[in-house]
Amino acid sequence: MPEKRDRPLHTYFRLLRYVKPYSRFLTGSIISTLLYSIFSGLSVYLTIPLLDTLFNQGTPQPLAVPATATIFDKLRADAANTFNSFVFSGSKSDALLKICLVIVGAFFLKSIFGYAQSYLMAFVEQGLMKDIRNDLYSKLQELSIGYFANEKTGTLISRVTNDVNVVNNGISASFVTLIREPLTIIVFLSIAVSLSWKLTVTALVVFPFALFFISRIGMRLYRESGISQERMADITSILQETISGMKIVRAFGMETFETDRFKHHTQRYFKSILKITHIRNLANPITEFLSVLAGAVIIYYGGMQVLHSGSLSPSEFMGFLFAIFQIMPPVKELTTVSNRIQESAAAGKRIFEVLDEQGKIAESPNAIEIKDFENSIVFENVWFAYPISKIGRAKRQDGDFVLKNINIIIRKGEVLAVVGPSGGGKSTLIDLIPRFYDPTRGRILFDGYDLRDIKIKNLRALIGIVSQETILFNDTVRNNIAYGLQS
Repeated sequence: MPEKRDRPLHTYFRLLRYVKPYSRFLTGSIISTLLYSIFSGLSVYLTIPLLDTLFNQGTPQPLAVPATATIFDKLRADAANTFNSFVFSGSKSDALLKICLVIVGAFFLKSIFGYAQSYLMAFVEQGLMKDIRNDLYSKLQELSIGYFANEKTGTLISRVTNDVNVVNNGISASFVTLIREPLTIIVFLSIAVSLSWKLTVTALVVFPFALFFISRIGMRLYRESGISQERMADITSILQETISGMKIVRAFGMETFETDRFKHHTQRYFKSILKITHIRNLANPITEFLSVLAGAVIIYYGGMQVLHSGSLSPSEFMGFLFAIFQIMPPVKELTTVSNRIQESAAAGKRIFEVLDEQGKIAESPNAIEIKDFENSIVFENVWFAYPISKIGRAKRQDGDFVLKNINIIIRKGEVLAVVGPSGGGKSTLIDLIPRFYDPTRGRILFDGYDLRDIKIKNLRALIGIVSQETILFNDTVRNNIAYGLQS
């Protein structure tokens, strides 16, 4: 089972389960995407009758359909004849007005469905991020104190913030890129094939070479972006450490050392950003040149068909060019999908490491409620060692134990002071009473009941704690003093 959990696709599909509550919005986004793609193709296809109206004399003749024609050819001919009879039923000025109105309508509907697709998908993505963050935060509230002793605070914060953002990019790759871009390609490819299948085959042979170099540039930019994010994380970590430990920095006279260390990391980030800017600024002209080079080959071959064979009219050739160049951006976008999904799966693995953690203090299903403290707290043969790892829990040596064979009776009304050297286990002993940890051996009785048989919430409600660590929450003084009453 653990091996299966490590598979990127298994992790990714597990992330997709968070989409289920937003299935209605996702369906609406997919439908809007389909209509957006259709109207995008229509807005380009309408340039053909527009050019015919401006530069051709007379009304286009109805398309004849031979008996051996396919269903696709018949449908195309029927649609073209219906459209031509509507547009060219009056004068050329009337035809121009009608085409302009149809183009405006097509672009208007394209914009409407584009907005609907983006908004509905944003609702799904942001809802998914909200749910994952809520689950992570709830899980952190459930985990034992021992879990936080073994994890860096910055790492946990990063999983709730940065990793969830990375997951969002992967979800977007699935439901935006893998749906919208293929639909766009199909629509414009259908237009291109309907105009000239020979020219379409030529384009499909030439364009992959240009796209290969474009995707290589994109991959390099992607890698450098990851490096810059890591270097920014280093800067954030230094800020967190030095600001929270400013008293220690001042006490040991390390101000100059920390300043130099910070400058070193900001210099590395500066170089990384310059490298990204260099690649990004090179990417646009190189991409444009390669696209034009591939387009020039197609223009030459298509122009020869227009000039010599006459198998393609000038307006159809221009419409073909518009359609084929509209295919390049979605194809380029699809080249990034695999990397985004892999990165999302890696972030998902880090998230599920927290969500799958079993470090929660277990509450007995038959736990009882207690309302008051009446008699005594008793430690019976209590031994305790901090958890070392999931693998090493089976057997321990006596040297691993912080507390050994503790037997104490604390009666109600007594005042007890625990005195000892630093690291002797004083705080650990007290932490066992509110069940921040459970004894490794032995038991603790609260009015005769084993602590593990009492509901944790009731137990902690009877205990007042003044921590040796001063924590002031970002709230009013009143709410800080009254903290805990809300529960």
